[in-house]
Amino acid sequence: MIVETLVISFGIFVAAFLFAPIGMGGGMIFVPLLHYGLGWEINGALFAISLSLTAVVSWGSGLAHRNENHYDDSSFKLGLKGAIPGALLGVAIVLLIGDKLDTVFKVLSLIMISWAIYKTSMKMKKDSKVDNESDDEQQLEVQTLSLQIGSGIGGVLSSVLAIGAGVIYVPVLRTFAHLKPRKAIGTSLHVMMVVVPVSILTHLLTLSSDMYSTLGEEFLLILIFMALTLLGSRNGAKYGMKYLSEQQLMKLFLFVIIVVALKYVIDLSGF
Repeated sequence: MIVETLVISFGIFVAAFLFAPIGMGGGMIFVPLLHYGLGWEINGALFAISLSLTAVVSWGSGLAHRNENHYDDSSFKLGLKGAIPGALLGVAIVLLIGDKLDTVFKVLSLIMISWAIYKTSMKMKKDSKVDNESDDEQQLEVQTLSLQIGSGIGGVLSSVLAIGAGVIYVPVLRTFAHLKPRKAIGTSLHVMMVVVPVSILTHLLTLSSDMYSTLGEEFLLILIFMALTLLGSRNGAKYGMKYLSEQQLMKLFLFVIIVVALKYVIDLSGF
């Protein structure tokens, strides 16, 4: 068990390092790591743990992006108007799903990731044809309603799937707020900095006594995981801002979500 825990600890650090520079919280990796690696059941307790690690990533990387002014305040505020109600609705959905949570989790994850792959690849293709992207963006009007609806969906999935939902927020911000990659990433992290704690709190309010006992038993290990997550996210964000271009960031974003999608396809097919 010690070896497995060390491997999972390393995996959590790497996930935080990789996800932080692309505007994602890592929940799509944290849940499978803890579920398959340590045998923790997919339930509200695991979701609360995953969301806590995701919150650390969003704050660690979000503050680093904020220091470099890689975020858009108006898009952030618009996104919150959809994301926060969505997160609250998502917790209610988790309670209604009950025993079918495992299968629903994997199916919704695959649908969400497939949409993100499509929107991201289309946006990258479009950007490659634009000679001066910054001038092009200045002429485009923010699609407020679409931005809020998209962010609302991200908020719902944040609670239902125990993720930061950057896989939704980044394409939504790129498509409907017309933000450049680095600002979309930073703004996505800012949305998560607010929405994820809301999801955590609402999940904690719905846990059974047995789930609270599980959290208590694993409290020290959870703290260690959070420390590793903070270390990984801070260093990952700094590395991304210093060494990766915006095009490289979006390629990394696309690569990561394709790998995760393949994992869920294999899972659902029973191989």
